[in-house]
Amino acid sequence: MTTRAGFVALIGEPNAGKSTLLNRMVGAKVSIVTHKVQTTRARIRGVALEGETQLIFVDTPGLFTPRRRLDRAMVAAAWGGASDADVVVLLIEAHRGITEGVERILENLPNVTKGRKVALAINKIDRVESPRLLKLTQEMNARFAFDETYLISAEKGHGVDTLRQWLAGEMPESPWLYPEDQIADLPMRMIAAEITREKLTLRLHQELPYQLTVETENWEERDDGSARIDQLIYVMRDGHKGIVLGRKGETIKQVGAASRTELEEFLGRRVHLFLQIKVRPNWLEEAERYSEMGLDFKDGN
Repeated sequence: MTTRAGFVALIGEPNAGKSTLLNRMVGAKVSIVTHKVQTTRARIRGVALEGETQLIFVDTPGLFTPRRRLDRAMVAAAWGGASDADVVVLLIEAHRGITEGVERILENLPNVTKGRKVALAINKIDRVESPRLLKLTQEMNARFAFDETYLISAEKGHGVDTLRQWLAGEMPESPWLYPEDQIADLPMRMIAAEITREKLTLRLHQELPYQLTVETENWEERDDGSARIDQLIYVMRDGHKGIVLGRKGETIKQVGAASRTELEEFLGRRVHLFLQIKVRPNWLEEAERYSEMGLDFKDGN
């Protein structure tokens, strides 16, 4: 039996639905999904099986115009993920069409994808009428020679299986690169931190989410099969600490409960989660925070 394995990079603007598509392909929640832009920081890989093929998805941060060091490191990681992959999938939103951001990606695409197959996936197709979809498909293919175009809804699953089957056929012959039961190569500590960060992002609708990060400081396996997880939430200012705590500690209590519930589902066992908030004015300039997120500090220069 011939086995295949290879890397697929999902690229696109923030919020185009890359994380939702990854989770749909893998069949489990690996990459955090929120309605805020720029929530995926690290190159999270999800592993999906299609027949005898192992597809390893590199979920890149959204491509946008970077302003700060963290932004620059994220954009460098996204393009780096694309240039390392066997196949690249560009995801755009049907109802938004060719935005300025998509224009910029199209300009860069030829330099990064030399010799690689590139598919176009038009997502959220349930939001527009067929004539508009057809026009967008034609316009995009006039701008870049995509190998294939797929019309999908990552959220509802339409068209995702067909895309996954095509990707499987494009992977090189190779032994599988990950054990069969492994769905993500992010250490569990990092996935746990991402889950808590997602809950914070959903709760705090101000600017704050981009100025906080979560780190799993300690992970202890207990004799009764449960796990004790200690996490630190880093914020940049004292005022932010109060926002995360909430009135009488309500916000952090709710975030902790939501995060614990999801961690228990993910791990299939009991979790004791302890959250602590620390003020670190310069965390955006600390190299080790970047490696925690799977990013390269130097890319931010």
